[in-house]
Amino acid sequence: MSDNGPDHTVSLRAAGLRPTRQRVALARVLFEGGHRHVTAESLHAEVKATRMPVSLATVYNTLNQFRDAGLLREVVVAPGRSYFDTNTGHHHHFFVETDGELHDFSSEEVTIAGLPAPPEGTTLARVDVIVRVRR
Repeated sequence: MSDNGPDHTVSLRAAGLRPTRQRVALARVLFEGGHRHVTAESLHAEVKATRMPVSLATVYNTLNQFRDAGLLREVVVAPGRSYFDTNTGHHHHFFVETDGELHDFSSEEVTIAGLPAPPEGTTLARVDVIVRVRR
């Protein structure tokens, strides 16, 4: 960890996760660059470039743990194809199908009307909009 960067050990503990060496290292790579979207494969390549030995399975597991703890948001663009978003605030996405890129846009730019009532015993948690575009 850098002396002037965020303390990921504290952040992980606050989220209910044990700050293992690999979790702290993955958190550093993920969160010190501002809001972004990553796949497990792209994060794995980034971490390998730092010469930290970590398996792709560990990256997948850690991303899912971070998602479950509320540190990341998963954006599923197709069956078996997910991106993990470091911006957990309410917003939506453009998905550039030709490039595999995600771009954020404000939830205030969308009006959603006419949603059906949720099933009995449930409440609406969030509506996610993915607008698919091509170059």
